[in-house]
Amino acid sequence: MASSSKSTSNQPIRSISLPSRSHPSTLRIQEELHKLKTHKPSTQNCLSGLEELYKCMDELLNLASTQQVLSQHQNEKWVDEHLDGSIKLLDSCGIIMDLVSQMKEHLGDVHSCLRRRKGDSSIESIAKFTSFRKKMRKDAKKLIAYLKHMDIEIEGSHLLNLDHHASSVIRVLREVGEMSISIFQSLLMFLSVPVLKPNQTKWRLVSNLMRKGRVTCEGQVDNENELESVDAALSTLCKYGSTKTENMQIAQNRLDALESRIEEVESSLECIFRHLIRTRASLLNIFSH
Repeated sequence: MASSSKSTSNQPIRSISLPSRSHPSTLRIQEELHKLKTHKPSTQNCLSGLEELYKCMDELLNLASTQQVLSQHQNEKWVDEHLDGSIKLLDSCGIIMDLVSQMKEHLGDVHSCLRRRKGDSSIESIAKFTSFRKKMRKDAKKLIAYLKHMDIEIEGSHLLNLDHHASSVIRVLREVGEMSISIFQSLLMFLSVPVLKPNQTKWRLVSNLMRKGRVTCEGQVDNENELESVDAALSTLCKYGSTKTENMQIAQNRLDALESRIEEVESSLECIFRHLIRTRASLLNIFSH
């Protein structure tokens, strides 16, 4: 099989395809992987694409032909590697869901205080939100490092003495796992942007975003990361107070945008978590027979 491995190592994505008689979900997996790799979609679109990948994976693992060919290799090392990877992805997704849920709760507290125009309570809720953001950033960076190590483990694993069908299915599983890690890392990067310090003005933030190419030609800050724009608005409120209606309205609008984004992310993560559970259950089912 060494010559077969060598001949496919530099082929494009479609080289992982199963025989033409295989289920259409395989082609859909390839298409979704290709879109996610080449189109560089937004965080939310990435999560939606990952949902679609796992829907296709469910279909693939439920095929009798897939179950038959994989069950013949249940005592091999790569089986344990994939089962171990599936539980690690589940754990990672669960941790991210907890972070997003906590973020949503803190945002709700800040927004509620601002709506009721409670001066001291507003400052206190903003301080709690800032403290949470700093802790979340540390937790996110730790998880990013953990996921990076997982990615190295996946890349370092080898498929030996497998027939074409089995190796093709495992390559699909591996690529979906790699894509899951990449998307989780991107989401964690979104959640772990540095907290804006109180002495930084909104113009300092705009300057930072301009260097990153994230300001539109009209001079408006792009909402690629709503966390940064919320930081700027809350910093302005803390510095100048909430008596100025314009500052209050800007803060509430940006909180609305961020809360909407967080709710979308939370919903997608819940779906992905359920798919990860189903994928692991399917693999355990296949390899236990």
